[in-house]
Amino acid sequence: MNPQTSSKNLSFLSDLGLESPFSGAYAGEWLATSGAPLEVVSPVDGESFGVVQQATAEDYEKVSAAAHEAFLKWREVPAPQRGEIVRRIGERLREYKEPLGRLVSWEMGKILQEGLGEVQEAIDIADFSVGQSRMLYGLSMHSERPLHAMREQWHPLGTVGVISAFNFPAAVWAWNAMLALVCGDSVLWKPSSKTPLTAIAMTKVASPVLEEEGLGALIGLVIGPGREVGEMLLEDKRVPLISATGSCAMGKRVAEKMASRYGKTILELGGNNAVVVMDDADLEMAARAILFGAVGTAGQRCTSTRRILVQKGVRDALQSRLLEMYSKVTIGSPMDDSILMGPMIDAGAVQDTLDAIEKVKAAGGEILCGGEVFQPRGLENGSYMTPAIALAENDWDIVQDETFGPLLYLIEVDNLDHAISLHNDVPQGLSSSIFTTDIRKAEKFLSAAGSDCGIANANIGTSGAEIGGAFGGEKETGGGRESGSDSWKAYMRRQTNTINWGEDLPLAQGIRFDLD
Repeated sequence: MNPQTSSKNLSFLSDLGLESPFSGAYAGEWLATSGAPLEVVSPVDGESFGVVQQATAEDYEKVSAAAHEAFLKWREVPAPQRGEIVRRIGERLREYKEPLGRLVSWEMGKILQEGLGEVQEAIDIADFSVGQSRMLYGLSMHSERPLHAMREQWHPLGTVGVISAFNFPAAVWAWNAMLALVCGDSVLWKPSSKTPLTAIAMTKVASPVLEEEGLGALIGLVIGPGREVGEMLLEDKRVPLISATGSCAMGKRVAEKMASRYGKTILELGGNNAVVVMDDADLEMAARAILFGAVGTAGQRCTSTRRILVQKGVRDALQSRLLEMYSKVTIGSPMDDSILMGPMIDAGAVQDTLDAIEKVKAAGGEILCGGEVFQPRGLENGSYMTPAIALAENDWDIVQDETFGPLLYLIEVDNLDHAISLHNDVPQGLSSSIFTTDIRKAEKFLSAAGSDCGIANANIGTSGAEIGGAFGGEKETGGGRESGSDSWKAYMRRQTNTINWGEDLPLAQGIRFDLD
């Protein structure tokens, strides 16, 4: 683990037109917010680099009302024209990819390659959505009644609420917003208070395209306490759908509140993701995938690799290779190209992971490496730790929970059936993977009798999903789907139409109901 330093260069703030203090609300224009000031602290060096004036309840009302009014106009714009505007938003994101990626890295802590990759995800989903705007397909069905036709079509839903987490402060909004916009919806975004500047920057980049059409309020933004503006969002009947990313506890709260008013949800919650490694696996490929999955974003992805279920015959070899690779992980400023692991989001996240490690020890586990506070030279106030590997058992309470940090469990299994049994024996069900050169084993893991996750891979890791596939999980992960495939349907309402083009009025099921 090599200590690194990096000079502070915050030119990306001026490149993005960001000047502190920042308004915490956008409703087609930036509002003069008067809520409590929110200091923005980088986990890289522990220093403040801006202040956001948070939104109040009054500000929320203005943003929501403006988003609803904009939706009433936007829903009548033909979908391909909506797609053209999203295309222009995608071009703006391309233009500002570099400073946006740098802001993501500085504010959240992921290395610059990942920060740039996150902005690329936003660009990619904009491109995807442009094509989707011409493919909001319904169905044509045959009626049992003569001279009748039946069809199914999809209509815009309304204002879509987006609650995003700190770990993907740009991409998750884009996954939802780009699809929602082509579907004819407006968007009301409540980002994490740990990464508010990325939300402000994304809105500043995208909003001019919509403002040119007099529809800037389509992408409303409110930054404020969950107990105030967050609760207003959950209770707002003008918001029929909320897409929420965060912890299982947060998702349960969202689900209960939305269900109480018959609202809809897309929930992307916790993951306890496992990689199964069989004795016929390409161990080098598996080790590389595990390293990125467990160490990338300092273990703070919902798809981060948490558990390794390795067949006993190759346990020692895999363990040895992982320990060798972990010893070479460079830790420090995410803006430095030589770094593989940046800071965690804050000191609290570091402490949560350290507490989990103590619970592993108390349960009888062995820490093979890492799990210590780390202070790179010149960045002593940052939130750094060394990534840890622990020998553990799957049924321990601490292993059953998701630790949102760089803590990897190594668990030995006898065979594939044993691995699948342990794999599925956790409350969460987001991402999973198997490494094997036996196609029968791979296909079994991907079958209905295999992984119970929303994402299941063979010979790639648990992290790094492409936008073309539907993203989401099962069980306590929430059951929602975002991004590709037919995820667009969640942002629309389905309508069945029956058209009588004859001169009689026959009833279905052969029912006769005549006065004569």
